[in-house]
Amino acid sequence: MSETPIRNVADTAFWVATYRANETVRSDALFRDPLAERLVEGRGRDIASKMDDSEIVAWVVVIRTCIIDEFIRAAIARGTDTIVNLGAGLDTRPYRMDLPPSLKWIEVDFPSTIAFKEERLKDETSRCSLERVELDLGDDAARKRLFDRINANAKSVFVLTEGVIPYLSNDQVESLARALHAQSHFDAWMLEYTSPDLMKMSRRFTHRRQLKNAPFKFKPDDWNAFFAQQGFKLKEMRYLVEEGRRRGRFPPLSLKMRLAMMFFSRAKRHQLGKMRGYALLEKVSSEKNTV
Repeated sequence: MSETPIRNVADTAFWVATYRANETVRSDALFRDPLAERLVEGRGRDIASKMDDSEIVAWVVVIRTCIIDEFIRAAIARGTDTIVNLGAGLDTRPYRMDLPPSLKWIEVDFPSTIAFKEERLKDETSRCSLERVELDLGDDAARKRLFDRINANAKSVFVLTEGVIPYLSNDQVESLARALHAQSHFDAWMLEYTSPDLMKMSRRFTHRRQLKNAPFKFKPDDWNAFFAQQGFKLKEMRYLVEEGRRRGRFPPLSLKMRLAMMFFSRAKRHQLGKMRGYALLEKVSSEKNTV
């Protein structure tokens, strides 16, 4: 397809919510998101119908949702009392997950996204304390004021950026990382990992041309070194392929790719399985903030 159905980054929220809605009605669903369909509207389904590689994107969305849900449950078990979802989009975890009522959940996104979500979910009750904040993450001053306020009222903060970091430039991610590191109670940060090899490969994919209005910008030469320089170290990595296999949900590879895999060495298959995942970062002290 040559159409470009996504007008801007905000549209990607409708796109991925479509796959959560589709997963919900499967008999073997790995999770259920009953509010997703209400948020998707025709916009999300129109985008999904025009995007290439929709099967693999749907698989990624489903597996990453499972991974993040597990990260959140583990964080709460460790004592997290506040979750900050930056670029929350149409996420509905405060409604669908079994969360303690004492948990504070703060969603941050563009005003238009927040307004749409507030209207569509106005009759729903969240499982925990939920606050929505209208904010452009590129506004450094407003972002600092928000982070300062959250930090002053929390003991342990878990920061979630699901489907956000790839759309930011290296400089923007560096700025965000330093802002998070500066807060004394911001203990953990969950974000995407994409290997440099996959970044190079993805430039050839058709759906990347379809994302020209919401291109992937974050392309560090060394992912781990980049975040180490900002004061974070990797605590845990969950790779999509491994997590999908663990759940019996294998990636929907094309016939051409399946045939090619038959001739790959075990080392090559192992390498391919670690090209994309979701990482949990934790802060290191300023003195150790070097590579």
